[in-house]
Amino acid sequence: MNIKHLTSVALLSCALITPLHAAQHAKNPTSGATAEQLTPKAESGNAGAQRELADRYYDGEGVTQSYASAAKWYAKAAEQGDAVAQFALGYMYDEGEGVSLDDSRAIALYTQAAEQNHAGAQFNLALMYDVGEGVPVDDLKAIEWYWRAAEQGHADAQFNLALMYDEGEGVPVNDQKAVEWYRKAAEQGHADAQFNLALMYDVGEGVAVNDREAVRWYTAAAEQGDATAQYNLALMYDEGEGVPVNDQLAAQWYRRSAEQGDKDAQYNLALMYDEGEGVEVDDAEALNWYTFAANQGHASAQYNLAIMYDEGEGTKEDNKAAIKWYTAAAEQDNKDAQYNLAVMFDEGEGTPEDNQAAIKWYGAAAQQGEPSAMFNLGVMHMNGEGTRKNPRMAYLLFSLCAAQGLPDAREARDVMAERLSEAELSDAQRAAVEWQLDSPLPAL
Repeated sequence: MNIKHLTSVALLSCALITPLHAAQHAKNPTSGATAEQLTPKAESGNAGAQRELADRYYDGEGVTQSYASAAKWYAKAAEQGDAVAQFALGYMYDEGEGVSLDDSRAIALYTQAAEQNHAGAQFNLALMYDVGEGVPVDDLKAIEWYWRAAEQGHADAQFNLALMYDEGEGVPVNDQKAVEWYRKAAEQGHADAQFNLALMYDVGEGVAVNDREAVRWYTAAAEQGDATAQYNLALMYDEGEGVPVNDQLAAQWYRRSAEQGDKDAQYNLALMYDEGEGVEVDDAEALNWYTFAANQGHASAQYNLAIMYDEGEGTKEDNKAAIKWYTAAAEQDNKDAQYNLAVMFDEGEGTPEDNQAAIKWYGAAAQQGEPSAMFNLGVMHMNGEGTRKNPRMAYLLFSLCAAQGLPDAREARDVMAERLSEAELSDAQRAAVEWQLDSPLPAL
């Protein structure tokens, strides 16, 4: 049984904090002056010349690259209140470039620049309060500085502010505010914001469900290489949500996501090759992508891969490999894998016959309501294979799968009823009525 995994990816439960905003150094100095020309001005106390000279040393433009010299000149300009220099020097202390790493000094310099409305400094300062770097975690201060940077159009700040509203960090959860700030960042090309905005439209958080808008923003993020966005966009084309069904485009986007290692995309791409949807049937390609997903623990991929080894599709028949992958999927509660694995132990395919192992896996599948597993387990209890003969248990199992319309189950149930006393039959009937799906089978 091939099972397509078509589930949208949920928002991450923890904030996707973006990296520090790096200092922007002047690679094309506005003055046009050489380092030799800048040095006398810098030495005479010109803050602009000091900062520009620091930029030259930082980038190694016209001088031998030297973080220490850059830090020296940034410090002189920073002391004169130059916000850009304060930010750049703060970043150097934050990263340990040319100076000893010093979070406290970084915070002090970021604060000086932030109070002068430097957006990059505001963002980095917010981030330090957000993650507790150099200061205790303080969501309120983080929000304050994210907000000030966000209002200046800083896309990373807009995104992180949206996350705070999305997850209720420092503020009550407010999906509408989250959407507002995701949108601002998304419109600036922020891929993570584009993805989260798409997801808000997809599931209807903070906005009405709108599949067309979801497709729009998934596409924007997908085109920037976001693997999860590529996967969700493929799902939209696969299911015809917000766009007409298009198997070819679905396969294309699954492939782009799969090539980045997304196991769900790998599985769905394999399934398309398996069934010839959007691509030509290609068992070898199906096997290849099932294998990638299976090795990442995808239960349905493990099951389908086992089927291919079991039946010799895209590869030579290999019962041992089939057992390996059935087992992997079965241990993740895939009931079809549990049933097939039980059959292999029951019949001695790829392994010595093992009735107890068969009972174990028939039981696991039966607990999940798999009717064939219930029937086969009933037969084993009826005949005493791998266990003592237990007519009451056999009756219970035959009764449960008869209720699901399995052929021969009703006849088998009635045969067992004739072997039970009135009290035993009543006991077994009561257990059958009381049993609930996914509950352990009663010990009769």
